[in-house]
Parts: sequence; C-alpha cells; structure tokens
Amino acid sequence: MAHRVGVAFEWEVVDAGEACIAQYGTPLPDQVLESIRKNKIAIKGPITTPVGAGFRSVNVTLRQTLGLYANLRPARSIRGLQTRFDDVDLVIVRENTEDLYAGIEHMVGRDAAESIKIITRAASERIARFAFEYAVANGRRKVTAVHKANIMKLSDGLFLESCRHVAADYEGRVEFEDRIVDNMCMQLVQKPELYDVLVLPNLYGDIISDLCAGMVGGLGVAPGANIGEDGAVFEPVHGSAPKYAGQNRANPTAMILSGVLMLRHLGHPEVAARVEEAVRDVIAEGRTVTYDLGGSAGTSQFADAIVDRLTAGAAAPA
Repeated sequence: MAHRVGVAFEWEVVDAGEACIAQYGTPLPDQVLESIRKNKIAIKGPITTPVGAGFRSVNVTLRQTLGLYANLRPARSIRGLQTRFDDVDLVIVRENTEDLYAGIEHMVGRDAAESIKIITRAASERIARFAFEYAVANGRRKVTAVHKANIMKLSDGLFLESCRHVAADYEGRVEFEDRIVDNMCMQLVQKPELYDVLVLPNLYGDIISDLCAGMVGGLGVAPGANIGEDGAVFEPVHGSAPKYAGQNRANPTAMILSGVLMLRHLGHPEVAARVEEAVRDVIAEGRTVTYDLGGSAGTSQFADAIVDRLTAGAAAPA
C-alpha cells in the first residue's frame, strides 16, 4: 500500500510473542527492543502473551522499557458501521508507564494480594502536556482530565493537580475540565458530543478507550499509538486471534488506521488523510468488507479494495 500513496518504507521485520518462546525463552527477544531503539518507529501486530506466571505483557514491557509514555487512541464514527452512536469524535490520551500497571504487587499471606498504584507528578504533567499539545496541533477544542480524586485523594489527587497546573499554560487556547471516571463513563454514553480529548491515568485510560471503541464499531476498527521522547510504536487496540491465523479472515481496519497514525507522526498528514478516507469509503460502501463488518471479503480482498480506492483517488482529476 505504501508505494500507492507515494511514501516509500524500508522494512525491518522482527518477531515477538508466544511463538518466540521456544527459540528465545521469552515472548520479547532482545533484538525486538534493539530494532525499535535503532529505527525509532515501529508498527506492531497483535501479540499473544502466554497465560500464567513468568511472562509479563509484551505490550506493557515494550511501553515501559522504551519509555513510550503516551498511548493515543482516537475513536471516530465510520459511516456504514451500525452502532448506537453517530458522529462520535473522541481522542483518548492514556498515561502508559505507571499507575497499577507498574506491576508492583505481592501476596499478603496466603489469601490476600496487594497491588500498589504509582502516580507521579512528572509522569502526570508529561501526559497532560502531551494531551494539550495534541489538542493545539490538531485543532481540538477541549481537554478533559479523568480521575477518581474524590476517593483516592493523594494518587488521583496528584494526577488532577498536575493536569490543572499544565492547563494553566494553555488558558485561552484550549478549554480544560475534569470528570470523575465513573461519571465519565455515564456521560460518554449519554452525550459524547460534549467531549473531545480525554487524558487519563493508565488503568482508566485502558478501560475508557475500549468503551469509546465500542461506541464507534468495536476494537476491530480502533487504532493506537504509543509515543515517547525517542520513538513510537503503532498498533491496533485489539488483541491477537491465533485461531484465525492464516485463514484470510481478520479485519485489517485497526491495523491500517494505526498506519495512518504512523504516517501523521512521520510528517505525512496529506497521505495519512488519503489512506484514512479510502478505508472509510470502502467500509461505507459495504461491498468488500470482512465478516465482522457485515461482508464476506477476506483480509486481502478488503485491503485490495482500499488500495484500489487509493489508486482511483490519485487518478481522479483535481
């Protein structure tokens, strides 16, 4: 697809996930991290992490090891998908490195477990600034900080205080407000049009980004980006489906739209817009889409239809 839009890529392919364990003893071999550190940009397919002790989530390990502190997940309605909502246009900005996902947990005796929630001022201000800078760069009108500071007054209280501190630097340019996370869930399903960019700690961001994906058609159409100071990894929000491997059945929409986010990050906004529009047009048309989108096309046929739409668009007179 890349050559059809005028952007050339030189690909370096590395393998991660459950299939690597037999050879490397880990689902995340060192060469994967080394490749991303060297190239600075990666696009990653869904990876299976084996269930049970001994292996942390590959995704969490990637984000923490590489300092990919900002998880970006847009949720935008797509014409042609039957959902309960119309014209949703939300951006979830999730802190990616701490909170309960720091992985600090232990057993307390035999019958209780304790997990420690870490919230720092540095990480909270950093993710808040990312959200505001994203809003400014993309013409968004408002940032909403989502928290539970009414109960967790120190940890979530620090997150909220940090967001308020950063928001002061953008007064007059981007509106700021905050919402308690449970109320935010209700607000999103009642009146999503009131919201724009949401900035959240790690756990709430994980949950609410899936909620927003459900509002626009599900995880199969939900792209994602993990961005740090010195690199970025782009990936679909959904997990892996090993039982469908090699069957030409999987919906590639989230993967392609993650590529759209990558193109924008690399400084090709016009190309990104063309690819996104081609995806949206093919879905709206509904003739060559995968089974989960109401069609009967295979993965490759769906992708070919998008490429054909791109080619037709490039050939159309101005």
